[in-house]
Amino acid sequence: MGGCFARRLWSRIAVSLVKSVIPPLAWPALIATAYYLLVIAATIRWRGRSADPARPFTPPVSILKPVRGRDPRFYQAIRSHATLDYPEYEVLFGVQDPCDPALDDIRRLITEFPGGRLRIVMANPSMPNAKVGVLADLAREAKYETLLVNDGDIAVDPDYLRQVIAPLADPAIGVVTCLYRARASNLPTLWEAIGIATDFTAGVLVAPLAGIGEFALGSTMAFRAEDLRRIGGFAAVGDYLADDYQLGSRITALGKHVVLSSVVVETNLSGTTWGDVWRHQLRWSRTIRVSRTAGYYGYVVTQAAVWAAAAACAGAWWIAAAAVAIRTIAGLAVGYGVLKDSQVVRWFFLIPLRDLWGFGVWLRGLTGDSVDWRGDVLRLSRDGKIAPRTR
Repeated sequence: MGGCFARRLWSRIAVSLVKSVIPPLAWPALIATAYYLLVIAATIRWRGRSADPARPFTPPVSILKPVRGRDPRFYQAIRSHATLDYPEYEVLFGVQDPCDPALDDIRRLITEFPGGRLRIVMANPSMPNAKVGVLADLAREAKYETLLVNDGDIAVDPDYLRQVIAPLADPAIGVVTCLYRARASNLPTLWEAIGIATDFTAGVLVAPLAGIGEFALGSTMAFRAEDLRRIGGFAAVGDYLADDYQLGSRITALGKHVVLSSVVVETNLSGTTWGDVWRHQLRWSRTIRVSRTAGYYGYVVTQAAVWAAAAACAGAWWIAAAAVAIRTIAGLAVGYGVLKDSQVVRWFFLIPLRDLWGFGVWLRGLTGDSVDWRGDVLRLSRDGKIAPRTR
């Protein structure tokens, strides 16, 4: 009896001491700090991996690129796909509008690299997600059984295909996907690029540690045409806004795995105003909310800048300072240590301020059912499906 009483007494004393040292408002900042320590651990784990195995596995590949509009450095991006160090592959560009300005660049590229490896497919999508409709048309035209999908503005290195396709030698792997860094052209897009490098990518790296591994990223998705047919083709995901997530999730449901490649690709952000960036971020936010609801609400605990401000208001300055410092270090570890994004090094002091913006986007994303997709307004249903809506 005496021992139990003593333990309870000491327990109460310990709790009282902790409460006197750490105000209640400071606890969320400590939780956010713990999250970013986990991000640093995930970064070390990612960097500790060897590069994707250089296996003698180079099946012919069809690269499917849905294109709409001409983003900054578009020609450089598509040209990087024409100079890949890979035995046999084709690149299919899917375009909906015969007056699309991207067609001039694609035709120029075909002239520069003749031989039939590069083709234009004029698509006529009939799905709510027009991009997926274009992909369905491209898949019907593809010559090869190994498919790779990436966005029209993605730029890659010459060994891209060798590295990304190699893991598919393992039949247990269903999708290979890639991280990406974003190149900014002005202050609003710099804001977005910092968020991609230090916030979005951090979540991607931590997800496997939390047992989440079914999602793929539109920057790169390599998979087998056979697995695509088994899930019902692109038509199975044509009603969804988050088609990349749905594709990864459905192929995972076949009993296969999604693998994050060691390859990092690059994209160019096309926004020109703060409004463009806000709408783009809000589209992502609402898409995540309807696709991975638990993860979306869990995002609130990662808001180190917000909770550091709360801790500072409660007088716990040392906790607030530690939260901001660890969050900034984690951002540098991911942004430069993983993505090799020099923008993060140059502008690292903006990370906490960008996080406050991101929290505002998250709050706005809690409500509403519409998103802006390249000028089209789409309405989201609760299960992530979309239906076009005119302005």
